[in-house]
Amino acid sequence: MRLSTINLQKRLSTHSNQLPLWFTLVAAWLAGAIFLFALAPHGFWPLAIVSPAILYALLVPNMSGRRAFIIGEAYGMGLWCVGGFWLYTAIHDYSDTPTWLALIMIGLMGLGMGLFHGFLALVFNRMVGKQPFSFAALWVLQEWLKTWLFTGFPWLFVGYAFTEEYWLSSLAPVAGVFAVSFVAILLAASLVELLLRRSSYAVVSVLLLAISTSLWLVNPQWTKPKGTPDLSVSLIQGNISQDIKWLTQYQVETLKIYAKLTRTEWGRDVVVWPESSIPMFQDEAAGFISEMIEMANATNTTWITGIPYKDKAAFNASTDKYPPFYNSVIARGVEAEGLYKKQRLVPFGEYIPFEGVLDIFPSLAGSQDIKSYSRGSDQQSPLKVREHNIGTAICYEVAYPDTTRKNAIDTDFLLTVSNDAWFGTSAGPLQHLQMVQMRALENGRWFIRATNTGVTAIINHKGRIVKRAPQFERTVLRGEIQARVGNTPFMLMGNYPILIIITLLLLISYFGKGLTTLRRRG
Repeated sequence: MRLSTINLQKRLSTHSNQLPLWFTLVAAWLAGAIFLFALAPHGFWPLAIVSPAILYALLVPNMSGRRAFIIGEAYGMGLWCVGGFWLYTAIHDYSDTPTWLALIMIGLMGLGMGLFHGFLALVFNRMVGKQPFSFAALWVLQEWLKTWLFTGFPWLFVGYAFTEEYWLSSLAPVAGVFAVSFVAILLAASLVELLLRRSSYAVVSVLLLAISTSLWLVNPQWTKPKGTPDLSVSLIQGNISQDIKWLTQYQVETLKIYAKLTRTEWGRDVVVWPESSIPMFQDEAAGFISEMIEMANATNTTWITGIPYKDKAAFNASTDKYPPFYNSVIARGVEAEGLYKKQRLVPFGEYIPFEGVLDIFPSLAGSQDIKSYSRGSDQQSPLKVREHNIGTAICYEVAYPDTTRKNAIDTDFLLTVSNDAWFGTSAGPLQHLQMVQMRALENGRWFIRATNTGVTAIINHKGRIVKRAPQFERTVLRGEIQARVGNTPFMLMGNYPILIIITLLLLISYFGKGLTTLRRRG
């Protein structure tokens, strides 16, 4: 047994080039691809350990920077082409894109997003010591970069695989999803080190797991009930097909569907309609909105709905092509007020990046057919509902940990509205729901989620799904939610603690490798 372990260590350490490059790339691609099954709806979390462990094992041997980069790129392509394949439905089914072109676009997306792991592998190979701490630190760094670089696409984080594994996700209220990712990756790399008979790293991993498990066992209550009666809520799921949702001739029918579903819900404390459930601007639906407000007031109900909001008052004819408009949520009815404007917009879906460049082309300049949503301020007041403050996130805003954290400050519970009809029966909507669970856990708040086609759900402050509606059904989800007060450590400090830790680890690893190199030369 000892001889076989020594032989394994030698093969990994000094003879990497004996493995054909094509074999290594296939292994890396498959390692990235299997990560999908660690996330919802599959939930086989051990693959969130196995997948990065394989990449670590492939990168440990001595190799050129070029080889390391393409191994990382192959892993990233497998991760995104498979884990993000739900985008195919939106591209192919709802954008009239031919199958071959949609597949090419998914491949290009994987190629682009794979660069994050490509550069991770390059830096790991050339600039820092090859050990679990630097690997885990680089992994978290690239996850964090995905929250803002090139507008951000914060998806497929390792920490999400452990959302309902509280022996590890108990770290989330303390330091966020990145802390969960860090410990998981450290554990994955340490398992490889165990095979190499370098157990010191495993000791530290076990220690961090012990801390996380202790938090789970002790079960600290970072937030507490406000002491007010629970609110009765009704979440309306209209199940409007994306094919017809924005068709002018179907707009009135959409309003009728939501009004009919809500007819039996007036009298509840809060009724919530999903993102853009009113498929027209507020001035175009003024009469209908007035009717809903009258009904809400008459039945002592608060009504919250998603709606495109046009701000005519902010329009300047000399500088603007059209009045700014926003993907918004409004609160109306009894003891309700507020307007929330979406901050994180979807590139090409809600706005055209570098739209001003189009003015260079005469055929496109000033085109009124090309319009972008405006971005809401990052300093918005929460919605007011029955003496409670509600933090709001629209659609994929909830994928941004820091945006949701800021919106959660000084609130009693959280709300997200979404329209995931774009992604059909793919894993996308379920991965999206899993992120909402993590945000609830990070911020110690109940989260209500109203969607067009699902998954509509009520989630408690521990990230557990209390109730959920079936997907692709026209239905109403009824439940009770608890207002909570107080701040989790994550709400107070955000990502700063984990970012400071990984920065220190990378600096230590960088200078440590430099000193080792100097000693060898000396």
